Amino acid sequence: MMNQRLQGLEKPPLLQTLELIANPIRFFDKYQKRYGNNFSAKILGLNSPPVFFFGEPEAVETIFTAPSHQFQLGKITHVFRPFAGDQSLIMLDGQAHQRQRKLLMPPFHGKRMHFYQQVICELTEEEIKKIPNNQPFSIRQLMADITLKVILRVVFGLKPGKRSDKLQQLISNLLETINNPLYSSLFFFPPLQIDGGKYSPWGHFIRQQRAIDALIYQEIEQRRHQDNSQQTDVLSLLLSATDEAGNGMSDQELRDQLITLLFLGHETTASSLAWMFYWVYSSPQVWQELMSQIQGLGKSPQPDDFIQLPYLHAVCQETLRLYPIALISQPRVVQETISIDGASYPPDSILVPCIYLAHHRDATFSNPKQFQPERFLNHQFSAYQYFPFGGGSRACIGGAFSMYEMKLIFGTIITNLSLKLVEQGKIKPVRRGITIVPSGGVKMEQIS
Repeated sequence: MMNQRLQGLEKPPLLQTLELIANPIRFFDKYQKRYGNNFSAKILGLNSPPVFFFGEPEAVETIFTAPSHQFQLGKITHVFRPFAGDQSLIMLDGQAHQRQRKLLMPPFHGKRMHFYQQVICELTEEEIKKIPNNQPFSIRQLMADITLKVILRVVFGLKPGKRSDKLQQLISNLLETINNPLYSSLFFFPPLQIDGGKYSPWGHFIRQQRAIDALIYQEIEQRRHQDNSQQTDVLSLLLSATDEAGNGMSDQELRDQLITLLFLGHETTASSLAWMFYWVYSSPQVWQELMSQIQGLGKSPQPDDFIQLPYLHAVCQETLRLYPIALISQPRVVQETISIDGASYPPDSILVPCIYLAHHRDATFSNPKQFQPERFLNHQFSAYQYFPFGGGSRACIGGAFSMYEMKLIFGTIITNLSLKLVEQGKIKPVRRGITIVPSGGVKMEQIS
């Protein structure tokens, strides 16, 4: 019998669910203040087990270091299934998950990422040339445009052309649709996922997705008949990758992994960059310190200079601490009873290492609501205190690439443009699909 150590929300499950979906930041802030860094909630339906959120480092460590067979992880990610597909890395468990992860790992780590430096900087330079002088623009939209082009070039290997332009337009349209708070709520309630024709919400989504899939499968088919050995994009590498048995990925597996990388690696990084611009340009001391270090790189800093700059790295870390790319690490469904802080959690218990709760824990981060990059220069936090890309065997496979991309895009822009924040109301964190973005998109202006 489980020893109920965690306090839980007392309101009806439906209200708990709606409260979390409507404003997840307010939800976690409110109940962290009331119950502490670990608490439970019933957010998966009236007859579903409670979800246990953990922000204390000791509890997070227990979960991240537990043997993989102790949990089932793909079962609770149903919200992603409609667009990611059954073969997506986030949907798999056990040997199937290990196989896909091994095939996907090489492009996103080590020397391989050096191939992407120049491309990321060049695409950024192309986009910022379109910014008019002395006219407000949304930095979040600019970041979304840049990161989408990066994904299409680096992951899909698409060069400028009809297919690339069409795919970019279709993806942008689909993201605008599904990131609408009311529309995205459909992903949390499967009974509402009904195809009532092209004018119905779910029917519209399905038809947009099919159009995107058709282009992706065309690209896969074409590339299977080409020599990809000299190409550096992720799709080319995956087409030639084989597992220990010598088997490569099927078209379905390739499609699902590409879509997962696209949707989980595009808007998320764009949102983090938007926050980064807001925090830096609204914090004069941070801006001055960052500019001083960047100017110290010389007139023509190289991509590697941005990657290695300590203060820029700390700014990225602090940005991801305040509003991480995802508020939670992947939920775990207990398969074998596990003990955490003296309490036993039997099979079917749902455990969630909560990134947001851990990152706003007073005992770890003093003044946790304040933007203070220096905290990362003066202290080394453990992987259970600070884990913006999750942890354990389910850590985000593109975490290192995301940090890499943030530094290169931000460094390129800040060295090429003179920008200022436009007068606007208080910026608040709001939900946009699975990400938390700054309200209003952060309006900025180029100074001529």
